Amino acid sequence: MSSPPFLIPPNAPFTPEQRAWLSGFFAGFAAPDDSSITPLSPEANAAVMAGADSDDGEAPWHDQMLTLESRMQLAQGRPLRRRLMAAMAQQDCGQCGYICETYADALAARKEARLNLCAPGGKDTARMVKALAAELDSPTPANVTQAESVITTPAVLSAPGCSRDNPARATFLSRRRLNKEGSEKDTWHIEFELGAGDMSYKVGDSFGVFPKNDLGLVDQIIAMLGASHVTPVRDRTLREALLSDVSLAPAPDALFELISFVTGGAQREKARLLAQGEDPDGDAAKLDVLAVLQKFPSARPHPEAFVEALEPLQPRLYSISSSPKATPGRLSLTVDAVRYVVGKRRRLGVASTFLAERIAPGDSLPVYVQSAHGFALPDDPATPIIMIGPGTGVAPFRAFLHERAATRAPGRNWLFFGHQRSACDFFYADEFETMKATGLLTRLSLAWSRDGAEKFYVQDRMRQSGRELWAWLAEGAHFYVCGDAQRMAKDVERALVDVVAEFGARNADEAVAFVAQLKKSGRYQQDVY
Repeated sequence: MSSPPFLIPPNAPFTPEQRAWLSGFFAGFAAPDDSSITPLSPEANAAVMAGADSDDGEAPWHDQMLTLESRMQLAQGRPLRRRLMAAMAQQDCGQCGYICETYADALAARKEARLNLCAPGGKDTARMVKALAAELDSPTPANVTQAESVITTPAVLSAPGCSRDNPARATFLSRRRLNKEGSEKDTWHIEFELGAGDMSYKVGDSFGVFPKNDLGLVDQIIAMLGASHVTPVRDRTLREALLSDVSLAPAPDALFELISFVTGGAQREKARLLAQGEDPDGDAAKLDVLAVLQKFPSARPHPEAFVEALEPLQPRLYSISSSPKATPGRLSLTVDAVRYVVGKRRRLGVASTFLAERIAPGDSLPVYVQSAHGFALPDDPATPIIMIGPGTGVAPFRAFLHERAATRAPGRNWLFFGHQRSACDFFYADEFETMKATGLLTRLSLAWSRDGAEKFYVQDRMRQSGRELWAWLAEGAHFYVCGDAQRMAKDVERALVDVVAEFGARNADEAVAFVAQLKKSGRYQQDVY
């Protein structure tokens, strides 16, 4: 009997082996009962179909402390959806409305068209995602599998305040400065009233705030455009659109593309290179939207085209520093106001200065709660916890401690806090000292980087307290870190490995494996950014 005809067309998204198997399957299905066609065994079937998605389900790149280059190397050869995931910032912050994996899955399945939602990843992620997404437009996308075509976007939760797509309203109550005179920092305790709606949160969650841009910056941009602030754009005025709709830093590639169309000569070539990610003058990292207009003063794009070339203004997420059980209906944040100088211009962090200086008590603003992914108190309230939270990284641990006080959890609590100077940068000092006096805070370990001749950080204090730290871990303590991913979190992990090696009687490889197992079991949790 002749071989079965190939019923699956050559341009179907299958390997030759899969196409042959499927053709044989359908031929067998349609064959008469006395046909001599022999079906494959389950084992052979699995072997043939294994190529449908060679991904093993692991995501070794899912680590906020890895560089983009390292993450892409780890994802090399994986299906497109996994490489897209590796391009994300790996924070699972929810700022984009997804977590890293589901955002990548939605892009690969063409269920999400927006390629620029990963705000923490910045321009590097945006460029990588754009390059990877180009594979979706090829006739036979590389490593795109059938599994990717059935992924759906997450449903918008019905309750207001549960996602960025359905925010609720909260009332700004107050702010108080946490630094004392002499500090180089400007950090604020921010209070909100949540009202009587459905919005609720748990300790460990984050709070999404929809900020507005600085009015002074907006008006400078309008002046550079040579436009009027009442020019109609998107069914509103130009000023309103620039205040609330679009990001004014950093400048996106699309803006350089637009500039290249409305200028000429050397300026056009320079804008074209910047749009491709090159840096002809060595100043690309300093270019926000206003700086681009100043760099290309002859360019006068149409206001509507200009606004369309900018990225959407994303909500900003902050770790919640309060407990709903201790202060029902209220929520607090711990926010560093970001201000810095580039050239002769003073730059402002959009959301941080919005909260620190531009919003007034009684104002209402759109907000939402972003549920934490793997960052929460232990299920057993008797479990001891170790918290490493320098600077504003202390925010969720203040919440943890207030929660443990409200629930009378018997577990021991150890907080490592650090900052620049003890005299002016000891956030919540009175609270923590009271907690220590009452026994709620079993241990309080402090580190001040500018008080002595040599800098001293929380990881140095960890090594000093290594014997006790190991004893807590040996007794089942959970270990938490919150703060900077690129430096502090890496240094803290190295210090923990050193402590395990020295006081846990393990060699270097065994100590690394021990810490890795803490992460895998959920006993080592991070909220880093």
